[in-house]
Amino acid sequence: MPVAPLSQKETEDRLAELPGWSADADRLTRTYRLGTHFAATAMVVHIAQVQEELDHHSDLTLGYNTVSLAVNTHSVGGAITHLDFQLARRVEDLAPGHGAA
Repeated sequence: MPVAPLSQKETEDRLAELPGWSADADRLTRTYRLGTHFAATAMVVHIAQVQEELDHHSDLTLGYNTVSLAVNTHSVGGAITHLDFQLARRVEDLAPGHGAA
């Protein structure tokens, strides 16, 4: 299935289903706060596994007790696509298991 950029309206509609995520220019962004550095590191590893499964990779940043993502689709010039929302949903689903807020 070809990947096409989403319109601003499509992006806004999909963001309504992902509290905490926002559109920042041409990417979806989210920062999670965790209880410890170890918990944040474990979450980064888990996200990396999901990215490999989906063959869709994002900018992923580990802080002392934070994990930040900036997600867009490089193959369409860095725009937001359904692939970005697929990754965001998977991250949202795994975050509670790491104690992320």
